[in-house]
Formats: sequence, C-alpha cells, structure tokens
Amino acid sequence: MSCTNSPEAVKKLLENMQSDLRALSLECKKKFPPVKEAAESGIIKVKTIAARSTEILTALKENSSEVVQPFLMGCGTKEPKITQLCLAAIQRLMSHEVVSETAAGNIINMLWQLMENSLEELKLLQTVLVLLTTNTVVHDEALSKAIVLCFRLHFTKDNITNNTAAATVRQVVTVVFERMVAEDERHKDLVEQPVLVQGNSNRRSVSTLKPCAKDAYMLFQDLCQLVNADAPYWLVGMTEMTRTFGLELLESVLNDFPQVFLQHQEFSFLLKERVCPLVIKLFSPNIKFRQGSCTSSSPAPVEKPYFPICMRLLRVVSVLIKQFYSLLVTECEIFLSLLVKFLDADKPQWLRAVAVESIHRLCVQPQLLRSFCQSYDMKQHSTKVFRDIVNALGSFIQSLFLVPTTGTPSTAANQAGNNNSGGPASAPTNAGMLGMGGGVTVLPAFEYRGTWIPILTVTVQGSAKATYLEMLDKVEPPTIPEGYAMSVAFHCLLDLVRGITTMIEGELGQVETESQTTTETTSSPAQSSEQQDFQSVSDQTDKETVSRAVWEEMVNACWCGLLAALSLLLDASTDEAATENILKAELTMAALCGRLGLVTSRDAFITAICKGSLPPHYALTVLNTTTAATFSSKSYSIQGQNVQMISPSSESHQQVVAVGQPLAVQPQGTVMLTSKNIQCMRTLLNLAHCHGAVLGTSWQLVLATLQHLVWILGLKPGSGGALKPGRAVEGPSTVLTTAVMTDLPVISNILSRLFESSQYLDDVSLHHLINALCSLSLEAMDMAYGNNKEPSLFAVAKLLETGLVNMHRIEILWRPLTGHLLEKVCQHPNSRMREWGAEALTSLIKAGLTFNHDPPLSQNQRLQLLLLNPLKELSSIIHPDIRLKQLECVLQILQSQGDSLGPGWPLVLGVMGAIRNDQGESLIRTAFQCLQLVVTDFLPTMPCTCLQIVVDVAGSFGLHNQELNISLTSIGLLWNISDYFFQRGETIEKELNREEAAQQKQAEEKGVVLNRPFHPAPPFDCLWLCLYAKLGELCVDPRPAVRKSAGQTLFSTIGAHGTLLQHSTWHTVIWKVLFHLLDRVREASTTADKEKIESGGGNILIHHSRDTAEKQWAETWVLTLAGVARIFNTRRYLLQPLGDFPKAWDVLLDHIQSAALSKNNEVSLAALKSFQEILQIVSPMRDSDKPETPPAVNVPVPVLIGPMSTPGLSRPFMRTDSIGERLARYPGSEPSIVTDEIEDLNLWWAAWNTWYRIGSESTKPPLTCDKLTFIPSQPFLTALIQIFPALYQHIKTGFSMDDLQKLGIILHSAVSVPISSDASPFILPSYTEAVLTSLQEAVLTALDVLQKAICIGPENMQIMYPAIFDQLLAFVEFSCKPPQYGQLETKHIANAKYNQIQLFAPAEWVALNYVPFAERSLEVVVDLYQKTACHKAVVNEKVLQNVIKTLRIPLSLKYSCPSETTWKLAVSSLLKVLSIGLPVARQHASSGKFDSMWPELASTFEDFLFTKSIPPDNLSIQEFQRNESIDVEVVQLISTEILPYANFIPKDFVGQIMTMLNKGSIHSQSSSFTEAEIDIRMREEFSKMCFETLLQFSFSNKVTTPQEGYISRMALSVLLKRSQDVLHRYIEDERLSGKCPLPRQQVTEIIFVLKAVSTLIDSLKKTQPENVDGNTWAQVIALYPTLVECITCSSPEICSALKEALVPFKDFMHPPASKVQNGES
Repeated sequence: MSCTNSPEAVKKLLENMQSDLRALSLECKKKFPPVKEAAESGIIKVKTIAARSTEILTALKENSSEVVQPFLMGCGTKEPKITQLCLAAIQRLMSHEVVSETAAGNIINMLWQLMENSLEELKLLQTVLVLLTTNTVVHDEALSKAIVLCFRLHFTKDNITNNTAAATVRQVVTVVFERMVAEDERHKDLVEQPVLVQGNSNRRSVSTLKPCAKDAYMLFQDLCQLVNADAPYWLVGMTEMTRTFGLELLESVLNDFPQVFLQHQEFSFLLKERVCPLVIKLFSPNIKFRQGSCTSSSPAPVEKPYFPICMRLLRVVSVLIKQFYSLLVTECEIFLSLLVKFLDADKPQWLRAVAVESIHRLCVQPQLLRSFCQSYDMKQHSTKVFRDIVNALGSFIQSLFLVPTTGTPSTAANQAGNNNSGGPASAPTNAGMLGMGGGVTVLPAFEYRGTWIPILTVTVQGSAKATYLEMLDKVEPPTIPEGYAMSVAFHCLLDLVRGITTMIEGELGQVETESQTTTETTSSPAQSSEQQDFQSVSDQTDKETVSRAVWEEMVNACWCGLLAALSLLLDASTDEAATENILKAELTMAALCGRLGLVTSRDAFITAICKGSLPPHYALTVLNTTTAATFSSKSYSIQGQNVQMISPSSESHQQVVAVGQPLAVQPQGTVMLTSKNIQCMRTLLNLAHCHGAVLGTSWQLVLATLQHLVWILGLKPGSGGALKPGRAVEGPSTVLTTAVMTDLPVISNILSRLFESSQYLDDVSLHHLINALCSLSLEAMDMAYGNNKEPSLFAVAKLLETGLVNMHRIEILWRPLTGHLLEKVCQHPNSRMREWGAEALTSLIKAGLTFNHDPPLSQNQRLQLLLLNPLKELSSIIHPDIRLKQLECVLQILQSQGDSLGPGWPLVLGVMGAIRNDQGESLIRTAFQCLQLVVTDFLPTMPCTCLQIVVDVAGSFGLHNQELNISLTSIGLLWNISDYFFQRGETIEKELNREEAAQQKQAEEKGVVLNRPFHPAPPFDCLWLCLYAKLGELCVDPRPAVRKSAGQTLFSTIGAHGTLLQHSTWHTVIWKVLFHLLDRVREASTTADKEKIESGGGNILIHHSRDTAEKQWAETWVLTLAGVARIFNTRRYLLQPLGDFPKAWDVLLDHIQSAALSKNNEVSLAALKSFQEILQIVSPMRDSDKPETPPAVNVPVPVLIGPMSTPGLSRPFMRTDSIGERLARYPGSEPSIVTDEIEDLNLWWAAWNTWYRIGSESTKPPLTCDKLTFIPSQPFLTALIQIFPALYQHIKTGFSMDDLQKLGIILHSAVSVPISSDASPFILPSYTEAVLTSLQEAVLTALDVLQKAICIGPENMQIMYPAIFDQLLAFVEFSCKPPQYGQLETKHIANAKYNQIQLFAPAEWVALNYVPFAERSLEVVVDLYQKTACHKAVVNEKVLQNVIKTLRIPLSLKYSCPSETTWKLAVSSLLKVLSIGLPVARQHASSGKFDSMWPELASTFEDFLFTKSIPPDNLSIQEFQRNESIDVEVVQLISTEILPYANFIPKDFVGQIMTMLNKGSIHSQSSSFTEAEIDIRMREEFSKMCFETLLQFSFSNKVTTPQEGYISRMALSVLLKRSQDVLHRYIEDERLSGKCPLPRQQVTEIIFVLKAVSTLIDSLKKTQPENVDGNTWAQVIALYPTLVECITCSSPEICSALKEALVPFKDFMHPPASKVQNGES
C-alpha cells in the first residue's frame, strides 16, 4: 500500500477529510446542529493530529472512533444527501486503513440501522465490502453481522440490490476464507498444527482454531445449516435464505479453497459429517423420480422447482469428487453410482444432460479415474465404478439412438425432456430433417437407423465446459437441444480415452526410460556397491508391476464399453471431424492395449477400425472370426443390463467416393467405399505406421483389410513395391471420385511409409509383420488360382517394401521372405502374381547387394552367397517371364556390383548357363547380354576358377539355336576369352595352380580322387582344352554359319595361343580335339542331306553353292581340314617330338584322302590345298642356322628360324615361332629337333601313296554315265598334279619305274578329264586362243621336273627317258585325236561354244582344246630329244621311230587337223628331230635298231607331201605360198640329209623317195583355182624342187647301179610322154571349140604342162651332158612341133606360158651338122 503511505497521499487524505467535514457541517447547519458541531470539532481534531504527529496515519487510526463519529451521526440523520456524503467519507478512511476495530464495530452497527430502514442499500453493500476487504479488523460477531446484513439485502424487493448483494455475499465469503489461508501462510513456519483425532464430533473443537479460521469455520457450518433449512449458529439475524444460493456458496468455497478442508481436520469433519449427508439427502427426489410420474415430490422445505437444486448439487458433487476424493472414498462411490443412475433412459432429459456434463468433468481427469479404478474396480467386493461409468456412457449413447418409435424421432426426444415445459422445440430438428430430405447434410450429425442426432460443438477438446451446469439463473428446467446430450457423451468418451492413454503411456514411457537407465547403471562395471543396485532394480520392478496392474485393470474395465460405444458412433457418424475423433480414440486404445500386451482388446479395437474401413457386410473372414472370438455372444452385461452390440447399419447417408470390385474368388457385383471408409483406412494406416511394434499378430487383420481396400481402390504396386493409383483401365467397375483421387496419392504414400517404418520395429515385431504378409500372400494366391482375374499383389508388394527398408538386418528375415517368394509366388500359374513375385525377389537381391552392410559384403561372403542364392534357385522355375526377370536382375547386378561379386560368381554364371534352348529368344538374348557384359568387363575381377564356367556358359550359348546372331557372337566371346587367357596367362596359371594344390590336399584328406576334365594336364592347360573342346562342339553345330565361325575361331586360337600349352598337352590337342573334330565333320558331311534348301529363313537368298545341307557341310569340312593342316604345318616342331607323330601323320593323310575323294569339288580341292600345305614343310635340318625354303608349287611359306637361344626356365608368354623360343619352352629336356631321316622318308612315302590313291581314284573314268556322274574339276586336278613336283623332291631317291608308270596313268587320266560346259568359259579364256589350261601346264611341269631329275640323276635313272617320251607323245596325239574319258560323250570345245543357247541346258561335258597342250608337248619332245638322242635307252627303245610315227598323224591330216598350227609344228619338229636323229640312225645302221624306222619315215613323207586333205577355200595366196615353201623344205631335207647317204639307207626307202619326187615333179593341178591364182596354186616351186632333186640325183651322180639310172630315166620319159598327151588333147579341143573358151581346169593344166616343159629343159641344161640319156633329148625335141601348133590358141595365159616354153628351144637351134654342109648345096 505504498501509494496510500506516501506523503502526498497522506496530505491529500487530510485535505479531503477536512473538506468532507466542512461539507458535512455546511449540510447540517440548519437542520442538524449537533452534527454540524461534531463536524467542526472533527476538523480541529484532524488538524491537531496533522500538526502534532510524525506518523499521521497511525495517529489517525488510534483516534479513528472520534474522527468517524461526525460521519456516523450524519448517517443517523437518514437524510439521503448527508448519508451519501458520510458513507463516501467513511469509505475513504477505510481505504486508507485508518479505522480501528471499535470504529469498525460502530460503523457496522450504523450500517445495520440504515439497512433496516432500507436506505442507501447499494452504498451499504459497497461500504461493507470496502470494510471487509481493505483490512482484517472485523471479526466474530461484527463479521457475522456484516455478513447477515449482506444476506438480508439479497432478499429485498429490488432486483439490482438483490444481485449486488448476492455478489457481495460471494465476495465476503471468499474474503473470509482468504483471510484464513493468509493466516495459515503466516503461521506455517512457526508451529506444526496439532493433529486432532479424527471423528471428533465436538463442535467446540473450534476453540483450537485461530481467529480467521474460526470465522471461516463458523461461516461454512452455518451455510450447511441454512441449505439444510436449519437455523444458523453464527449468522444471527438471517430472515430468509434460498437453498440454491446456499449450494452455490458451498460449491464456490469447496472449489476455491480445497486446501482448507484438506489441511484442517475440523473442516474435513464438516465435509464428511455435514456436506455429504446433505447432498445425498437432497438428491433423493431425483433418485426416486421416474419418467412419467407427473407430480414432483420434493420434500425440500423450500418448495422450488428442482432443476436448479439438482444442477447445483451435481456441481457440488463434481467439486467433492475432484477435490476431496481421497477424503471421501466411500461417499464418492455413492455419488458416482448416483451419477450413473441419472443417465438412465427413464430420467428427465435435462437431468441426463447435466449428469453427462458432470461425468464429462470427471472424464477429463485421468488421475482421478485411475484412483476410481484403484479404489473400486480393483477391490474385491467393491462396485466396479470405473467400468460402470464407461458402460453407462455406452448404454446412454445407445439409448439415445433406440428411441421408442412414437412419432418422429425429434418429438419423441423432446417429449422425454419436457415433462413440465412448453411445446416441443422443433425448429432445429426440422431444419436438420429437411436438410436430410434434400440430400445434403447441413449439420454434422450421427444418424442411425432413422434416428438423426446432430452433433453440437459443446466444448473444447480436453476441457469439460458445461452448459446446463452453468445455468445458475434458470429456474425452469431448460429445453435441451437435440443432440446435446449425445455430443457431451461423445466428448466424454473421447476425453476419457485421451486422458487414460496419455496418462498410462506417459507413465509407461517413464518406467521404460527408468528401467533403461537402471539397467545401464547395473551393467556399468564402475559401480561400487552392487548390492544397492540390485535393491533399486527390484524396487523398480515392484513399482512397475503395481503400476502395470492398474493400467491393465483400467483398460480391461473400460475397453468393452468404449468399443461398443465408439463402434456404434463410428457407424452413425456422418461428420468427418467426428469420425476422425472416434477413429483416433479407437487407434489410441488399440495402441495402448498393444503396449500393455492385452491381445484380445487390442485385436477388438483393430477389428473395429478394419470393419469401418471396409464396405458394410464385406465378407472378410479374418475380421469375422476374430470378432466372434472377442464377443462370443455379441453382447455383454453392463450392470446387469444386457447391451446389444449393434451391428453396423447399411443405409448410411455417407458420400460414396469410390466403387470397386471386392477381392474375392468370384466377385459378385461391386462394392462402394464411402469417405468414412477412406478415413478409417487412413487411421488404420496411421495405427500400423506409428504402433507397428505392438501389433504382433494383429498385423494379419490390419494387412488383410488394407489389402482389400487397396484392391477396391484399384491401387497397383509400382517399382519398389509402392502402391500407385492404377490406371482407369484396370477394372471397368472401378469408379473413383475426384475426392478420393486426390486422397489416393496420400494413401499410397502413407502405405509406403507404413512399411518404411518397419525398420524401427524390433525383430519379433518384424517377424510378425512378415508372417502376416506371407499368409496374406498365400490367401491371395489361393484366390488367384484357376482364373485369369487380376490377383491381389498387395502382400507381395509389401513384402518387398518391408525387405527393402530392413536391409540392415536382412539376414533375420531373408529366408522366410525369399522362401515364400520363391516357392509360392514365383511358381504361381497367374502371370501377374508370378511377375510380381519375381520383381520382388530380384529387387530385394539387388538392394541387398548394393546396401552398405556392416561389415561390408566383401568381408561377409556368407551373407553375399545367402543373398545371391535365391537368384540361382529361380533357375528351377519353368515360367519364362520369371526367368526373364531373373536375367534382367543378373544384368543389373553385373552393371552395379560386377566388381565385387567374388565368390558369388559361380552362382551368377550358373544362372546364365541354366537357360535352355527351348526357352525363347528374349530369354536367351537377355542371358547373353549378361554374358557379354561378363566377358567384356569382369573377367579380371572374378576368381580364376570361374573362368572354366564362363567358357562352358559361352559355349552353351553357341549351341542355342534360337538366334543365330547370339551363337555367332558367343563364339566371338570365346575368342575374347582366349585372348584374355593369353594376356593374363601367368597370373591365371599361378592362381589356378594354387587352387589345384589346395583341392588336391582336400581330396587327399578325404581320400577321394580329384576329378576334373583332361586331368593329367596342368590346370591352366585344362582351361585351354575346355575352350578348345567347346569350340570343337560348335564346329559340328547344325547351322553352317556357327560351324564356320567356330572353326575359324578354334584354329585361330590354337594358332595364336597354342604356344602357351605344355608340350605334353599337344598330344591331347591333336587326338582329343582336332582328330576328334575331323572325324565328326567327315561323318556329318558324308551323311548330309542333298535336298535343296529353299531359303535361309526369312527372305534370305542362299547362293547356289550353299543350297543343300551337303554343300554347307562341305564348307565346314574344308575349313576344318585346312585348320588342322595349318596347325600340323606351323606347329610341326612341337608335334614331331611327340611319340606317335607318324601315326598322326597317317591319320591326317587319311582325312585328306577321304576329303579329296569326296564327290564335292569344293572339299576335294581344299583337301589338296591342305595336302600342299603339309608338304611345304622344311625337312628338319641338322644345322639349324641355314634357313632354306622348300621348292614350292604355289606360294612358298618361309619358315624363319632364328639363332638358338639358351632354354629359359619359364614359359614365355609371347606370340613367337622362332625355334630358339620354341626350344626355350621345354625347360630341362634336350631339344629333339633332329629327327631320324628314315622316319622322315617314311612320312614322305606315306604322302606319295596317299597322292597316288587320290590321283588314281579321282581320275578313274566313271563306269556309267548319266547327269549325276561326278567328274573332278579342273582346279582340283591342277592342284593334284601341282603337288607332285614338291612331293617328288622328297622321294626321288626311291622313285622307281613302277612309280613312273603309276604317275603316267594319273597324268594321262587327269588330262583326259572333260569340263562341264558351264564351267568352260571360266577355264578357257576363248577357244580361239591357243592357251594351256593350268592343269595342262601342271602336267608338263611334272614331267619337266622328272626329266630334269633324270638328267642330273644317276645312270640307272635314264632308263626312264623312253617312258617320258611315250607319255609326251601320247599327249601329242591329242592334237588330232582328243582322249576319251570312259564312256562319257563329250563335245568339242568349238561346238559347245557355238551352241551358246545350250549353255543353260543341263551341263554337258566339253572336251578341252588339247591343241596347245599337244603342241607344247611336241615342243618338249623335240627339246628332250635334242638332249637325249644319243642315250642308249633312247636308241634302244626306238624313240625316234615313235616320234615319227606320232608325227605322221598330224602330217597326214594336214589341212584336216583341228588346228592349222599343228601340222606346221609337226613338220618343223620332224625336221628338227630328223636333223638330230638321222645321223644317229646312220651311226647305228648296222645294229638294225632303226630298220623299222625307215618305212615309217617314207610313209610319213608320202602322207604329208601328197596329202588327201583339201586346203580350205579361204586360204590366201600368201598362205599357199608359205605352205608350199614348207613342202619345199621337206624336199630339201630329203636332198641334203637322205639321198646323199643312200648307201647307208635301205634301198626300198630310196626307191620310195624317188617315186615320191617323181610324183611331185608332175603334180597335177587342183581343180578349184581361179584364173588369177592358177600359176601359184600349181605348187610350181615344189614341182621345180622335186624336178631338181630328181634331176640332181638322176644325172649329177655317177650312177652306181643301173637300177638308179633306170629310175631317173623312167621318170623323165613318163614326164615327157605325159606332156605330149596333154598338148595334143588341148590342140584338138581348141580346134573344136571355135570361139568358145575352154574349161578353166583344162587351161590350168596346159599352163602347168608348158611350165613343166620349160623347167625340164632348164634342168637338163644344168645337168652334165654325159648324164643325160640321148633318148631323153630326142623326146624333148619331139615336143617342139606340138608346141608350135599351140600358137593359134586364144588364151593370153597360155600364150605367155607357150612363149616361156618355146624360148629354151633356141639352144637346140644349132646350125645343121657338117655333113649337111657337105651336102648337095
């Protein structure tokens, strides 16, 4: 009160007091002089105090009686103006606390008088109030008097006064108790209150109380008296009192000052003995009252309507229970039971409403409820009060719905409440009803079976703000709006749930944290006194056990009632907010039950939420069975009344937000989801999300429900298992409104989060969740059997999600999770179900591998294999879609984890390898992609032991026949793998050897034999051998492209990397790989189908050279044979040291032979190429420093041999073929390079035999001939013959005559082979050109090689010359007489050419143009003969005769030869041969070796010079002259080489020659010459030559024998005689013909004769005269007259010829002989 003590305030007070007193004296001046005087003396008094005192206020207080006196007197005047002034002044004094006790007493008395006179009533109240509140001087009687004064004023006629008085009374009562509290506060430190014996009923115990407490006690006691309508003890002077006011005051004291009653026994005693009985007594009319009894029988003395009292009583009860429950346990039990009774349906509506409000006040106090539970429900023989309260609320709510069906629901409700009030308050109800009728719910409401109850906003959540308990001004029972009671009851439930759960969960949390800390301290080793520790732990546990018992009892007591009521409300609710609250309550209860381990109640609440989520009457077995278990009879007893569990009503007025199909085996129709269902669903999700840890077995319920909802809403799982809204296409019956569409993403999100939160569950809860999902999944699978309906994938998707978020502890759930997916889901016949099973499984595996485990996977191989194992097990499932997923998974694993698979490789590779041929293209393609990835990226990262698996898998893809490209690419991969082996050889070898040693050790320990393919070889070589074997298998694949590719790869690999193999391994390569392959290919080729293949699949055209299987296999055979041969060739240095090389050589030759003899040009030719290749091998040399290349036929293959290097100790990994390095490959062993010569010879002879067999077989003419006859091709034969020279080099030392014979047969047959006409254009550039075919050249080369060898060879070889001549001459004959090939009909090349049109006809066989070949052979013969004419063998074997005999053929044909060049060459050859041969023949004339030659030669001359063939018409003059000159040459030869040596030559021969010359000299003319040519065509030169020769040999020589001379003479006379005849005949004809010209030929003849005559005369002149017979001259001269007769002829040609014939006769014109001179003249 600093403000009133300040000097300024005191000064002001003094001034005010003086002015008040002055005013008073002024007012009373006239009428009341005594008062005036008192006032004036008062002024002096005040001034005096002010002047004298230092403590002015204290002085004033001491003198207050005197200071106040004037004012009291003023009030006594009862003059309003004065009274008011005085009261104001008194108040001012009081407010400055300057009034003493005595003064106060006086003031009160004065006020009492004013009250009794009803003056200034409001001022009075004000003054009392100021007096009592500003200080504590008023006590005891004065106080009671002041209080009574206020009470009295409360009951005046004036309303304002009454109300003000009531307020003042309330304030005064409060002040009294506040003083007591303040007094206790002051004394609490000084003395302990003596504890009085309880039950002391002596009223005088008040003597122990302090003054303020005493006042309070007296006041409270009297209030009880007054309410009970008894006389007060202390408040003397009360005239009247209402019970309502008394109750209000009691309530306010109890409510505001509970500590007074709790701390002071006297007051507690009052509570127990006075208040409670009073309340119970006052309640009795309400208890007895039954609805329907019209009279109200209230025994209360104050007969008032009893709503106000009842309502106030309930307020008092609420306070008693709230504040003094601990003091009044028994009484509270009674109160609570009464409260519960007031809710009965037969009580008036307003009573039920206020009762509910009171209960609501309790429900917001969980600790109180807990006490109820402990005090009643948990005691054996006590009422179960807590349970009853909850059940009563439940039945209350039900009863509100179950209205008797009289009239409309609203009026029925109102009748119940208005037993003494006016008409029904129907307005709000009707509004609600109309709203419903219009289809729009205006108000939030509950609606159930036609009963519509609006929900009013009654209170804020968690506070019990009552409406009717606050209606203190109402006397009439109010009209309760419809739905009010329901709304309050609803809030009671919600607050009850909230309170209990918050309280219990808070305590639970505390206990848990405490127990955690305790256990932590217990476990800490630093603790000194363990004893004390154990103590604390056990205390803890006891405390927890006690608390837990209470919690469980509370839950057990309330859950049934709560659930019944909440379920009903949930079903009836039409308001989203209300629904939300109900659901929240159910959720919190479920969670609480779960935490406390109360399974039944937990499941019951969860079931309720689940049922709310699903459409009404939805057939979900899980829910129905559990509910039945919980409520066995669907009803339970509440206080002996049977309350039915109301089953949900179907005709709900909820907004339908979704229509979908039920998840059932045979869905009937559709089901509708309302917004409420969706709300429930969200609650369910929330429950599972936040309280998953306590759900345990209820997961089954929750998930089953969610599954059905998800199904109805059409949510479908997406990646990672999250559910996404499905497309509208999913089901025609799924209809979603926009309202729910916006909700769906949220729901799916919550669903995902729900399973994400499973990572926070403990292991046990997690297993519950997994088990629930697995059994759900099984149900879904059963449903999906046998129909193609879309299955429910909820469980599978969620298993996936759960697995993904629990990766950190995946081991504990991996087996049940993957086991279920593998064994059940992935094998399901429904494809969607399967697909998801696989999706889930593969996602889990991928996630598991990428997850950052601790320890990492690289250190935890067991976990890695555990994760990969299901992937491998998928291989046993036949469905291709599953396998595709499996492979895609492998691909992704490789891409992300390939580097760290380690021991998982065999599993991963196994998956790829498990793909079978029949599993469809896409599968194979995907698997193959994986493999490609492995080979390109991961070979270095995998353990070397897995490399063999890679080879096997790659090989198996090669054998797949679905997709050619894959097979081909896989072969490429094998090549890449081999390259990798090569590059990383050393590392791989080391690792494999290590591994091998370890395995060997294990095997020995177990006592088993280590078994692996190609065992004795070292492991690295085995790897290679596996690779080769795989490629070998592919080389006999049915598809040609694969075979080709594999073959090329196999041989390239062996070629490129074979050097890495150990020497011993080569044996395996040759026998197990290469020869095995050759055998298989040969067999396949020989048995291949000859049918034509139309097209190569799709629209691919096949070339005719590949259009049968046989032709395609031929290619393979070619490739394989070539490859093997090449290896034999390039690796011979490795192979020869192997023991059985000769055997291998024989096998190879055998293969070459069978290929060469196959009826396929391609194969046979290739076989020869391979043959050539293996023959071009350097014969091992003793001195390895002299490189040398073998005589090559085609391309020499130089084999470079470096200087020898010292053998190293390691296997060098280099691509190299130098011998030094080859030697270095074999440490420790002497290089066995030098092989035995004999062995080597044997190899060559084996080769020769093979060659001979091939040659003789292939060129043997066919026995029959038809279209299909196989005839070897030219390139084949050429190649065959070309092999011989190279081969011969190696076998010449032993080459015998027999061998030559064999060779000859082959050469002859080969050359005789015709070609097919369609091939001829390619082999022969053009038939007119004289070109040798390569075959013919090869044949000649072979013979050339031979003859050269003979030439430089030893003597004994020369006997082979004649054979060679025979061979060549046989070829020469071909020029005129092409060879026959068996029975085959051949056309001459020219014919085939001219019939070009025939080319497309079936192939005919065309004989070659042998002329160039024969001519070349002839040249060779001449050359050879020139060299060898004198050889004994040549002489002995009559070679010359044979040559002549052969030449005779073309010479006799002359113009009839196929080619003109032939006979010309024959002539020149003959001339050359004779020029060499004749001297030899003359030399050996005596031996008779040439006797048979001469007649042959004569015939040859005869046939040639006088040929029967006619020159062609188109022969030009120049040609004719050239030909003639050839004839002349022959005659010259005769004249120079033969006739001069007539004495060494048989006579017959000479005679024949002379006859011939004679014939030539008179050669008859041809009949076909034209006039111009006539002189040329007569072979004039030739005739001349003949003549000259004849004449020369007739006349120039001394005639040795008469016979010779006779020949000459006879010849001449014949000649002349003939000329004479011709001339005579001509003259005759000329004469006869007159003017007509003579025939052409006759003219020609005559010209010729004339020319012959002139020639003869010339010749005769040149001859020695003595050699000419006189007879001859006579005959010549006799011609003269005849010639002269011809002068008359008309032909100019004849004239000129005649001139020439006549001129020489001048030499005969001598003058006559002398005897004539001496004659007559």
